Amino acid sequence: MSDPKKGYETDYRLITIKTSDGATVQGKVNISPNQRVSELLNLQTGTFFVMVDANYGEVQGKTLFINKEHVIWVEPEA
Repeated sequence: MSDPKKGYETDYRLITIKTSDGATVQGKVNISPNQRVSELLNLQTGTFFVMVDANYGEVQGKTLFINKEHVIWVEPEA
């Protein structure tokens, strides 16, 4: 999904995460083209990453700022 007006490319990937408090969250993360989801957590600086269209429990379609230190596992969707 590239928008030439913005001057950068977006590549949203659907993932599911499990947090240290037991919550399971499904949503999309924007990564650089040709980047793996694992690199979002391991290579990028900063404590948080952004998840959009996030769903957890009864809550749907939220934008969340997730603290990387509280992520137990990540499952990229095909």
